[in-house]
Amino acid sequence: MATTTTTTPSPERTTRTAAPAAPTGIRARATPPPPLTHRAPALDGLRTVAIMIVILYHLHVPQFEGGFIGVTVFFVLSGFLISTLLLGEHRRTGRIRLGSFWTKRLLRLYPALLALVVVGLALWNWVGDYKGASFSPGEAAFIALSYTGNLFRSYWDTTQGVFAHTWSLSMEEQFYLVWPPVLVLLFALRSRRRWVVIGLGVVVVAAAAASWASYRTPNGGATPDVYFSPVLGVVPLATGCLLALLLDDVRIRTWAAGLAGHVATWLGAALLVAVQFWIDDDWTQHATSFGVVLPVTGVVSAVLIGGLVSVRTPVSAVLAWSPVSWFGRRVSYSTYLWHPLVIALLGTFAIGTWGNVWLVAVALLVAVAAAYAVEVPVEKARKRFREARRLRAADRSGRETADRPGRGSAEQESADRTERTTA
Repeated sequence: MATTTTTTPSPERTTRTAAPAAPTGIRARATPPPPLTHRAPALDGLRTVAIMIVILYHLHVPQFEGGFIGVTVFFVLSGFLISTLLLGEHRRTGRIRLGSFWTKRLLRLYPALLALVVVGLALWNWVGDYKGASFSPGEAAFIALSYTGNLFRSYWDTTQGVFAHTWSLSMEEQFYLVWPPVLVLLFALRSRRRWVVIGLGVVVVAAAAASWASYRTPNGGATPDVYFSPVLGVVPLATGCLLALLLDDVRIRTWAAGLAGHVATWLGAALLVAVQFWIDDDWTQHATSFGVVLPVTGVVSAVLIGGLVSVRTPVSAVLAWSPVSWFGRRVSYSTYLWHPLVIALLGTFAIGTWGNVWLVAVALLVAVAAAYAVEVPVEKARKRFREARRLRAADRSGRETADRPGRGSAEQESADRTERTTA
């Protein structure tokens, strides 16, 4: 699943700034800093939990029939983080650079996807028909690389074999072609936050209702087409955006930094665990799963995320534990991309519980290797490019300053005066 740098307020690392002075005798309440102040390792840890739920679902492990929970958590996290980034950029600079946003996102996600597709095509004779394939290898690869997999799965009832799981990446990228420009337009129109929040809420409810209304019982145990539909996909993504808008308000952040944040963390975690173990393998046979359960799971995920970035609790401490948060930050995207390929290639040899254990271990090793072979070098190259561009800009600015009439002589006179003084 696509990931985004998690740099939201971290209660364990954030230094709170004082609120405006209160009247004498009244203690001023601390005001939490705006979003994107520091990393929130607990959210990286939550990403680790989400990807493990997805893997265990694909391995048909009992009590993990609700794999959609992991995907929903990813979507809500993504909507929250991306919207927080955009809101933070607008707060700092007064604008949102759409071209820069899309370029950075493409450079962050596409190289790893391209590597998966190349390897998948090379192994197609052995893994291509994983869970069925409606297309030739080239067609399946094109659909994956064009971020249209969800459309083919939802509207044409087709699948891409070992690339079928890229439907969720398609959902995100399509959403981010629309939401950032909408946000820019809302800023240009000076829309009030209240109306934007209400509008997003209406979108969430309407999309959930439309998903319920468009549900059709699938044949056998197949997943209904509506699950892959952009109509349903917008629900958790928009829920994450809604959370970002709420926490962008200092009054709500201050409220969440107290008892409300603790309640949100524990309640959100408890409800997610409850849904995970309550769902059974016939969830695809009920319209309420798509009109109620999935949307509510998105809201519960947002409640948990809001708590995690607002207060420090035992839950956030566990999720922020270095190995757990490191995996979510560095390897979760790679794990999502590569684990179906590993299952398709070696799944027939994994028998029983221990078979699943070593299969998961192999999938994780492959994911770590792929992350450090593809994602890390690309990130380093991007950093070198940004630094070189920054140095060029600084050098150009210095030359322009030196070339201004009278500026160079004034600077020289100042230097001479300093030298005479020190002498």
